[in-house]
Amino acid sequence: MTEPDVPYRFFRARVTAIADVTPSFRRFTFGGADLAEYGDPGLDQRVKVVFPTPTLSLEAMPTGDDWYTQWRDLPEERRLPFRTYTTRYVRNDLNEVDVDMVSHDVIGPASEWIANAGIGDEVLIFAPTTGHQGVSFGIDFVPPAQVDAILLAGDETAAPAIAAILEQLPREARGVVAVELPHPDDAAYLPRHPGFEYRIGARTGHERHAHLMTAVADAAAALAPAGAGADVEEVDIDTDILWEVPRTAKGGAALKSARLYAWLAGEAGAIKALRRHLVSERGVDRRAVAFMGYWRVGRAEN
Repeated sequence: MTEPDVPYRFFRARVTAIADVTPSFRRFTFGGADLAEYGDPGLDQRVKVVFPTPTLSLEAMPTGDDWYTQWRDLPEERRLPFRTYTTRYVRNDLNEVDVDMVSHDVIGPASEWIANAGIGDEVLIFAPTTGHQGVSFGIDFVPPAQVDAILLAGDETAAPAIAAILEQLPREARGVVAVELPHPDDAAYLPRHPGFEYRIGARTGHERHAHLMTAVADAAAALAPAGAGADVEEVDIDTDILWEVPRTAKGGAALKSARLYAWLAGEAGAIKALRRHLVSERGVDRRAVAFMGYWRVGRAEN
């Protein structure tokens, strides 16, 4: 059994089922006795999935307390690839975990695995444990105690997290979902919440972010009347991480209340522009904006 003070660890899991939920979203069900201790804090719990390659088995992945430093110290050809995903469903009694992944053209090791994986294939998942009792810093949806409206916005990579949030919000919650997806039929992926307006658009050709930018601007105009804008530091998204999740008052985090709480996730260039619009142009309190720009077009996450 996992010790209570071990908040996260690697779980070895094998594929037990694969289902195409929509044209762009493929659900992998993972099984294995190890998953009895897989933690489920809820909401947008992010995890790391490590994929084997034709030349490297899962045993090549460092799994100790300092695994990331050890992984970075390895020669590039000996590093197993990993990507960030959202836990969708956990069934500890059945030793099962569902993770939804975006299925698209093969452009790297993760998309290649998604396209070709079969029943019995194995991965490592770095995730919380059932023994962890503290705050999960893999959860980035941390709104103020009182909020009038919620804006959930992102691209297809953010859709599984948005779906999990929508399923767990109380029925009295109100807000807007603004999402840009690869295919019109992908709209069916997002669960319906009675208190939310949905502004979902399919990407046109290779043009990215056009729908997302317009949808967020329209939502902000309706939910947060313009106030005094604030300066935001310009992050170089080619060299720095575009990520800020307000958690505590000392750290610039959650307020006691807010007119609007915005959760933004997806491609860094788009998220940077959306954050600037909300904070600098509309005057949304930056302590009520969580933003995660975790990927760049043409660049691997890790």
